[in-house]
Amino acid sequence: MLTYTEISSNKIKTDLFIAIFIAFIIALGFAFDYAYNSPGILVFAVLFSVVSAVFSYYFSDSITLSMSHAEPVERKDNLVLYNIVDNLAITAGLPTPKIYIINDPAMNAFATGRDPKHAVICVTAGLLQSMNKQELEGVLAHELSHVGNYDIRLSTIVVVLAGTVTLLADWFLRFSFFGGRRKNNNDGSSIIFLIVGLLLAVLSPIAATIIQLAISRKREYLADASGALLTRYPEGLASALEKIQKESIPMAEASKATAHLYIANPLQGADGKSKSLFAGLFDTHPPIEERIKRLREMDI
Repeated sequence: MLTYTEISSNKIKTDLFIAIFIAFIIALGFAFDYAYNSPGILVFAVLFSVVSAVFSYYFSDSITLSMSHAEPVERKDNLVLYNIVDNLAITAGLPTPKIYIINDPAMNAFATGRDPKHAVICVTAGLLQSMNKQELEGVLAHELSHVGNYDIRLSTIVVVLAGTVTLLADWFLRFSFFGGRRKNNNDGSSIIFLIVGLLLAVLSPIAATIIQLAISRKREYLADASGALLTRYPEGLASALEKIQKESIPMAEASKATAHLYIANPLQGADGKSKSLFAGLFDTHPPIEERIKRLREMDI
């Protein structure tokens, strides 16, 4: 049900994204360092990138849960939910993850954490209220598949790293306009490096979005298939996705930074249109219609 090739691939992608993040920040710092003849800028960029990478690895799940205003739920608070997760985790050969709930009427769910031992599954109140047991099992099996395939590490770290790139780039832009002082010589290369630095800073938000888009849509198809194999009942997840597709309430606590984590785009309503006019150009989810079609074509 869980492919070792996919697990290995996601681990490699995680390391690659962290390396790209550190290299990008160092390049940005070097450009401004050279342009302003201030070695402190490069030192700050290096330290900031390394600390951010380490911090995101260990605490990105907590940051994501906080951003989503998710609250932990105890077994005594929802025994049915816990029993479903327990049974699915045992079947998948995974540790039982922690469970969180977002008090939101929209139907959605996501998984987070750096590995199966530190995993969290988060569901909305709307999902619990609207799904029958088989549909809920389908959704939870989908999320457990993300846990087993290590999608959670890759997806969650991207949330923090992409945000950090944008934040630091904004700081460099403010520095260049309000606090920077160029070299007092005729070295044309300093001007070139300043232009390069400004271009990197301006393009950083786009780069951050591209990093998020690099999270392959195939991971959703894989989690759908793995989840269906886990429950042995593809119709449960297919029916759940149909209900989610008809949802007319975008999630209040979701953002572009965390949207790719959810089982379905939390910024879209029933008409499939995002809150943002151009958000569809950067959609990280495959069409729900195609996901439902593939599930119903599975022969289990």
